[in-house]
Amino acid sequence: MATLPNPLPKLASDPSGRSLGLQLPPGVLLDTTYDGPADEPLLWHAGRDASPGNWAALGAPAARVGLLPLLVDVGSTQGGLEHWHLRPRQTSYPGDHDAEEVLASYWDEYAAYEAGAGEDHPGRDKVVELFGEPATYEEKAAPFGPDWPGLAPAAVLAADPDVRAADVADALSDGRGDWFKQPRLALVPARRSADIPAAIGWSGPVNHENDVARLCAVLRSWEDRFGIRVVALGFDILVVSVAAPPTTLAEAEAVAAEHFAFCPDNVAQGAAETLRAYAEELVGERVWSFWWD
Repeated sequence: MATLPNPLPKLASDPSGRSLGLQLPPGVLLDTTYDGPADEPLLWHAGRDASPGNWAALGAPAARVGLLPLLVDVGSTQGGLEHWHLRPRQTSYPGDHDAEEVLASYWDEYAAYEAGAGEDHPGRDKVVELFGEPATYEEKAAPFGPDWPGLAPAAVLAADPDVRAADVADALSDGRGDWFKQPRLALVPARRSADIPAAIGWSGPVNHENDVARLCAVLRSWEDRFGIRVVALGFDILVVSVAAPPTTLAEAEAVAAEHFAFCPDNVAQGAAETLRAYAEELVGERVWSFWWD
C-alpha cells in the first residue's frame, strides 16, 4: 500500500503551519494510541471549539498539502481523544476491501443473529419490560428479507460535496445537532475523506467491526455514489455530509438497507425501529449519522 508523506511532524517545530502554507490557531498534535505512542502524529486539532467558517477557511489549503478536515468531539462522556482507543497499527487498508462484499456479509450476519434471537435470547425480558415487544426481523427488514438486496444506485449530485461538507460542519460547530459537546476542527493525513477513520485507527464501531477499514471501503463507495464526506467523529459516532441524497422513498429504502448493514443500531435501536420508517427520514437528508452500541 502506497502512503502519502505525513505533513504533521512539521507542526512540532512550526505550530502555525506557515511552512505548509497554513495559518493554524494554537492546537494539539495527537500521537496517543491504544498500543502506545504512534511513530508519527495521527492528527492535529485546534485548542478551541470550532466556529462556523473554520472548515471552509482551512479545508482547501490543508487539502493541498495532504491534510483533510474533520470535526472531533473532545467533550464526550467517554473522555477526550486520548481515551478513544485508536489502533492504526491494527487497521488494514480500505482499498483492500470490496464495499458490496462487506455490506453483504454484515447483512447476512445480522439476519443470522435475528434468527437466533428468539424467546430465550438473553436480556429479552428486560427489553420487553422497558420498551415493549420489539419488532420482528421481518418487520425491521421489510421490504427486504434475509437475502442481501444489493447496492443502491448512484444518485445525482444536488450540491458540490465539499461545499455541502462545509455547510454541515458549520451547522455542527454552531450547536445544531445533538451529537457533539465540544467539536474541534482537526486535520488528518489521508488520501480521501472516506479513509479518515482508518487513517487514525478509529475504534468507535468495535462492537460491530474490529477493522474500521472495512467500513471505510463502504464510505468510499458512498463518496462515489452519494457524494458523502466524513465530517465528524466522536467516541462511537460518525457523521457524514451527503451531496446526493435519495429523493424518493424507493431510492431511500435501497440506501436504508445499506445503512442497516453498515450500522444495525441505527434501525434496531433507533427511533424508527424499522427499515421502512428509517428510509422515510433519509429522503432529501443532507446528513447521515451512525452510532454503534
